Amino acid sequence: MGLESFQLTDRVALITGAGSGIGQAIAVALAEAGADVVGVYRRDADDTAEAVESTGRRFVGIQADLADVDAHGGTQIIGTAVARAGHLDILVNNAGIIARSPGLDLTLRDWRTVLDTNLTATFLLSQAAGRHFAARDVPAGQCRGKIVNIASLLSFQGGINVAGYTASKSGLAGLTRALANEWASLGINVNAIAPGYIETAATHDLLADPDRSSAIGSRIPAGRWGRPGDVAGAAVFLASAASAYVHGVVLPVDGGWLSR
Repeated sequence: MGLESFQLTDRVALITGAGSGIGQAIAVALAEAGADVVGVYRRDADDTAEAVESTGRRFVGIQADLADVDAHGGTQIIGTAVARAGHLDILVNNAGIIARSPGLDLTLRDWRTVLDTNLTATFLLSQAAGRHFAARDVPAGQCRGKIVNIASLLSFQGGINVAGYTASKSGLAGLTRALANEWASLGINVNAIAPGYIETAATHDLLADPDRSSAIGSRIPAGRWGRPGDVAGAAVFLASAASAYVHGVVLPVDGGWLSR
Protein backbone atom coordinates (compact mmCIF):
# COMPACT_ATOMS: atom_id res chain seq x y z
CA MET A 1 0.00 0.00 0.00
CA GLY A 2 1.53 3.28 -1.14
CA LEU A 3 0.73 6.95 -0.77
CA GLU A 4 -1.90 6.62 -3.49
CA SER A 5 -4.13 4.85 -0.97
CA PHE A 6 -4.52 8.21 0.80
CA GLN A 7 -5.72 9.94 -2.37
CA LEU A 8 -9.38 10.89 -2.78
CA THR A 9 -9.29 11.77 -6.45
CA ASP A 10 -12.80 12.48 -7.80
CA ARG A 11 -14.51 11.40 -4.59
CA VAL A 12 -17.31 13.56 -3.24
CA ALA A 13 -17.27 14.37 0.47
CA LEU A 14 -20.04 16.00 2.45
CA ILE A 15 -18.87 17.84 5.59
CA THR A 16 -21.30 19.37 8.06
CA GLY A 17 -20.25 22.45 9.97
CA ALA A 18 -17.94 23.28 7.08
CA GLY A 19 -18.04 27.04 7.51
CA SER A 20 -15.23 27.35 10.03
CA GLY A 21 -12.94 25.61 12.51
CA ILE A 22 -12.44 21.87 12.31
CA GLY A 23 -15.04 21.43 9.57
CA GLN A 24 -13.33 23.98 7.36
CA ALA A 25 -9.91 22.39 7.93
CA ILE A 26 -11.25 18.95 7.04
CA ALA A 27 -13.00 20.26 3.92
CA VAL A 28 -9.79 21.83 2.65
CA ALA A 29 -7.69 18.76 3.49
CA LEU A 30 -10.06 16.43 1.65
CA ALA A 31 -10.01 18.78 -1.34
CA GLU A 32 -6.21 18.80 -1.29
CA ALA A 33 -6.38 14.99 -1.39
CA GLY A 34 -8.53 15.21 -4.53
CA ALA A 35 -12.15 15.28 -3.35
CA ASP A 36 -14.94 17.59 -4.36
CA VAL A 37 -16.68 19.03 -1.31
CA VAL A 38 -20.29 19.51 -0.33
CA GLY A 39 -20.25 21.84 2.64
CA VAL A 40 -23.24 22.08 4.97
CA TYR A 41 -23.21 25.27 7.01
CA ARG A 42 -25.53 27.33 9.17
CA ARG A 43 -24.44 30.91 8.44
CA ASP A 44 -21.64 31.37 5.92
CA ALA A 45 -19.05 29.26 4.13
CA ASP A 46 -17.52 31.71 1.67
CA ASP A 47 -14.01 31.31 3.08
CA THR A 48 -14.29 27.52 2.91
CA ALA A 49 -15.56 27.64 -0.66
CA GLU A 50 -12.67 29.88 -1.71
CA ALA A 51 -10.10 27.63 0.00
CA VAL A 52 -11.53 24.46 -1.53
CA GLU A 53 -11.76 25.94 -5.02
CA SER A 54 -8.17 27.20 -4.76
CA THR A 55 -7.11 23.52 -4.77
CA GLY A 56 -8.86 23.03 -8.10
CA ARG A 57 -11.74 21.07 -6.62
CA ARG A 58 -15.45 21.89 -6.65
CA PHE A 59 -17.39 23.27 -3.68
CA VAL A 60 -21.16 22.87 -3.33
CA GLY A 61 -22.81 24.70 -0.43
CA ILE A 62 -25.96 23.68 1.43
CA GLN A 63 -27.26 26.05 4.11
CA ALA A 64 -29.11 24.26 6.91
CA ASP A 65 -29.61 24.46 10.67
CA LEU A 66 -29.08 20.89 11.82
CA ALA A 67 -30.71 21.64 15.17
CA ASP A 68 -34.01 21.67 13.25
CA VAL A 69 -34.01 17.96 12.46
CA ASP A 70 -37.62 18.04 11.24
CA ALA A 71 -36.99 20.74 8.64
CA HIS A 72 -33.53 19.54 7.63
CA GLY A 73 -33.65 15.75 7.81
CA GLY A 74 -30.86 13.51 6.65
CA THR A 75 -32.72 12.29 3.56
CA GLN A 76 -33.25 15.83 2.31
CA ILE A 77 -29.62 16.91 2.75
CA ILE A 78 -28.11 13.72 1.33
CA GLY A 79 -30.54 13.82 -1.58
CA THR A 80 -29.63 17.42 -2.34
CA ALA A 81 -25.92 16.62 -2.14
CA VAL A 82 -26.23 13.70 -4.57
CA ALA A 83 -28.40 15.71 -6.97
CA ARG A 84 -25.99 18.66 -7.05
CA ALA A 85 -22.65 16.83 -6.87
CA GLY A 86 -23.59 13.73 -8.89
CA HIS A 87 -22.76 11.14 -6.23
CA LEU A 88 -21.51 10.82 -2.65
CA ASP A 89 -18.60 8.80 -1.29
CA ILE A 90 -17.77 10.30 2.10
CA LEU A 91 -19.81 11.78 4.95
CA VAL A 92 -18.10 13.74 7.73
CA ASN A 93 -20.47 14.52 10.60
CA ASN A 94 -18.65 17.47 12.13
CA ALA A 95 -21.35 20.00 13.04
CA GLY A 96 -21.72 20.44 16.75
CA ILE A 97 -22.72 22.97 19.38
CA ILE A 98 -22.11 23.30 23.10
CA ALA A 99 -24.19 24.86 25.89
CA ARG A 100 -22.05 25.63 28.92
CA SER A 101 -24.14 25.56 32.08
CA PRO A 102 -24.09 23.81 35.44
CA GLY A 103 -26.22 20.70 35.32
CA LEU A 104 -28.57 22.17 37.92
CA ASP A 105 -29.35 25.05 35.56
CA LEU A 106 -29.26 23.48 32.11
CA THR A 107 -32.57 24.12 30.37
CA LEU A 108 -34.53 21.47 28.52
CA ARG A 109 -34.42 23.65 25.42
CA ASP A 110 -30.59 23.77 25.47
CA TRP A 111 -30.41 20.04 26.18
CA ARG A 112 -32.60 19.23 23.20
CA THR A 113 -30.84 21.65 20.86
CA VAL A 114 -27.43 20.15 21.67
CA LEU A 115 -28.64 16.55 21.39
CA ASP A 116 -30.53 17.22 18.14
CA THR A 117 -27.54 18.94 16.51
CA ASN A 118 -24.75 16.71 17.75
CA LEU A 119 -26.39 13.28 17.86
CA THR A 120 -29.81 13.07 16.21
CA ALA A 121 -28.73 14.91 13.05
CA THR A 122 -25.63 12.71 12.87
CA PHE A 123 -27.78 9.59 13.02
CA LEU A 124 -30.22 10.83 10.39
CA LEU A 125 -27.46 11.88 8.01
CA SER A 126 -25.60 8.60 8.55
CA GLN A 127 -28.78 6.61 7.99
CA ALA A 128 -29.53 8.43 4.73
CA ALA A 129 -25.92 8.18 3.54
CA GLY A 130 -25.78 4.53 4.58
CA ARG A 131 -28.83 3.75 2.47
CA HIS A 132 -27.26 5.55 -0.49
CA PHE A 133 -23.96 3.71 -0.04
CA ALA A 134 -25.58 0.30 0.46
CA ALA A 135 -27.47 0.64 -2.83
CA ARG A 136 -24.30 1.25 -4.84
CA ASP A 137 -23.27 -1.43 -7.28
CA VAL A 138 -19.60 -2.11 -6.55
CA PRO A 139 -17.48 -5.25 -6.90
CA ALA A 140 -17.58 -7.60 -3.91
CA GLY A 141 -15.19 -6.62 -1.17
CA GLN A 142 -14.82 -3.01 -2.28
CA CYS A 143 -15.74 0.02 -0.20
CA ARG A 144 -19.18 1.51 -0.79
CA GLY A 145 -18.76 4.57 1.41
CA LYS A 146 -17.04 6.22 4.35
CA ILE A 147 -18.58 7.88 7.39
CA VAL A 148 -16.40 9.88 9.78
CA ASN A 149 -17.99 11.29 12.93
CA ILE A 150 -16.36 14.02 14.98
CA ALA A 151 -16.60 12.92 18.60
CA SER A 152 -14.70 14.50 21.49
CA LEU A 153 -12.53 13.87 24.53
CA LEU A 154 -15.88 14.03 26.30
CA SER A 155 -16.80 10.80 24.56
CA PHE A 156 -14.47 9.36 27.20
CA GLN A 157 -14.69 11.86 30.06
CA GLY A 158 -17.39 13.81 31.86
CA GLY A 159 -16.24 17.40 31.52
CA ILE A 160 -17.49 20.31 33.63
CA ASN A 161 -20.72 22.26 33.04
CA VAL A 162 -21.37 20.56 29.69
CA ALA A 163 -23.82 17.75 30.50
CA GLY A 164 -25.68 17.92 27.20
CA TYR A 165 -22.51 18.07 25.13
CA THR A 166 -20.96 15.17 27.03
CA ALA A 167 -24.11 13.08 26.63
CA SER A 168 -24.21 13.80 22.90
CA LYS A 169 -20.54 12.99 22.31
CA SER A 170 -20.67 9.85 24.44
CA GLY A 171 -23.70 8.80 22.42
CA LEU A 172 -21.82 9.58 19.21
CA ALA A 173 -19.04 7.17 20.17
CA GLY A 174 -21.60 4.45 20.83
CA LEU A 175 -23.43 5.21 17.59
CA THR A 176 -20.15 4.95 15.67
CA ARG A 177 -19.52 1.46 17.04
CA ALA A 178 -23.12 0.32 16.55
CA LEU A 179 -23.29 1.39 12.90
CA ALA A 180 -19.83 -0.02 12.22
CA ASN A 181 -21.01 -3.40 13.52
CA GLU A 182 -24.01 -3.33 11.19
CA TRP A 183 -22.47 -1.84 8.08
CA ALA A 184 -18.90 -3.17 7.88
CA SER A 185 -20.15 -6.24 6.00
CA LEU A 186 -21.83 -3.90 3.49
CA GLY A 187 -18.54 -2.24 2.62
CA ILE A 188 -19.27 0.92 4.63
CA ASN A 189 -16.64 2.17 7.09
CA VAL A 190 -17.94 4.06 10.11
CA ASN A 191 -15.33 5.61 12.39
CA ALA A 192 -14.86 8.71 14.53
CA ILE A 193 -12.22 11.22 15.54
CA ALA A 194 -12.13 12.55 19.10
CA PRO A 195 -10.39 15.95 19.03
CA GLY A 196 -8.83 17.25 22.20
CA TYR A 197 -8.69 20.91 23.16
CA ILE A 198 -8.66 22.70 19.79
CA GLU A 199 -8.53 26.46 19.25
CA THR A 200 -11.96 27.16 17.75
CA ALA A 201 -14.93 29.41 18.41
CA ALA A 202 -16.41 26.69 20.62
CA THR A 203 -13.44 26.87 22.99
CA HIS A 204 -13.12 30.67 22.98
CA ASP A 205 -14.40 31.04 26.53
CA LEU A 206 -11.91 28.50 27.85
CA LEU A 207 -9.02 30.15 26.02
CA ALA A 208 -10.08 33.53 27.34
CA ASP A 209 -10.03 32.29 30.94
CA PRO A 210 -6.36 32.49 32.03
CA ASP A 211 -6.75 29.95 34.84
CA ARG A 212 -8.65 27.34 32.82
CA SER A 213 -6.51 27.82 29.72
CA SER A 214 -3.30 27.42 31.73
CA ALA A 215 -4.60 24.38 33.62
CA ILE A 216 -5.64 22.66 30.39
CA GLY A 217 -2.41 23.51 28.57
CA SER A 218 -0.25 22.22 31.41
CA ARG A 219 -1.85 18.77 31.12
CA ILE A 220 -1.35 18.33 27.37
CA PRO A 221 1.85 16.32 26.77
CA ALA A 222 2.33 17.96 23.36
CA GLY A 223 2.71 21.27 25.21
CA ARG A 224 0.08 23.23 23.28
CA TRP A 225 -3.58 23.42 22.39
CA GLY A 226 -4.49 21.83 19.09
CA ARG A 227 -5.37 23.66 15.90
CA PRO A 228 -8.12 22.68 13.43
CA GLY A 229 -5.53 21.44 10.95
CA ASP A 230 -4.29 18.91 13.48
CA VAL A 231 -7.53 16.98 12.99
CA ALA A 232 -7.46 17.06 9.19
CA GLY A 233 -4.86 14.34 8.63
CA ALA A 234 -6.86 11.82 10.63
CA ALA A 235 -9.93 12.71 8.57
CA VAL A 236 -8.08 12.10 5.29
CA PHE A 237 -6.89 8.73 6.61
CA LEU A 238 -10.37 7.61 7.70
CA ALA A 239 -11.93 8.86 4.45
CA SER A 240 -9.40 7.08 2.24
CA ALA A 241 -8.63 3.55 1.10
CA ALA A 242 -5.75 3.50 3.59
CA SER A 243 -8.30 2.75 6.33
CA ALA A 244 -10.24 0.10 4.43
CA TYR A 245 -9.97 -2.41 7.31
CA VAL A 246 -10.67 0.12 10.07
CA HIS A 247 -14.18 -0.07 11.52
CA GLY A 248 -15.71 1.33 14.70
CA VAL A 249 -12.66 3.27 15.90
CA VAL A 250 -12.90 6.45 17.98
CA LEU A 251 -9.47 7.96 17.33
CA PRO A 252 -8.24 10.59 19.79
CA VAL A 253 -6.36 13.54 18.31
CA ASP A 254 -5.58 15.23 21.59
CA GLY A 255 -1.87 15.94 21.95
CA GLY A 256 -1.67 13.00 24.35
CA TRP A 257 -4.31 14.26 26.81
CA LEU A 258 -5.94 10.85 27.38
CA SER A 259 -2.60 9.15 27.96
CA ARG A 260 -1.69 11.55 30.78
